[in-house]
Amino acid sequence: MVVVAGCGGESTGDTGGPTPLGTRAAVTQAWLAFFDGTKPADGKIALLQNGQAFASVIQAQGQSLLVKQTKAVVKRVVVIGPRRAVVTYSILLAGVPALKNHRGIAVKVAGSWRVGEASFCELLALEGATPPACSSTAHA
Repeated sequence: MVVVAGCGGESTGDTGGPTPLGTRAAVTQAWLAFFDGTKPADGKIALLQNGQAFASVIQAQGQSLLVKQTKAVVKRVVVIGPRRAVVTYSILLAGVPALKNHRGIAVKVAGSWRVGEASFCELLALEGATPPACSSTAHA
């Protein structure tokens, strides 16, 4: 899947104050890179929480011509804690919205923002696929 993003709106952090632009940008960048169908699978694996557990799924998706036409647009990032953010995004297929204003979770792992595995599993379920790695995922 591919992602193109724009961050909008004023987000607030867990303290109620403005979220640093750098945090929103880092979350957005992780989502854009993860969903970018032109990027190699290895890079995407590193951008997903527990990505190694999903390596075979991500590698298989990398072979799909459909996935290579997919992009995401990040509409809003709201940080809800030091290691968690809610991302509102849309998925585009050949430039046409296929999933609009969907919400997902980004998590900070080892100092880097990543796509939450629960969000990835939710998207896989919408596609009719639920790999074994999703059975242990706590969906948020």
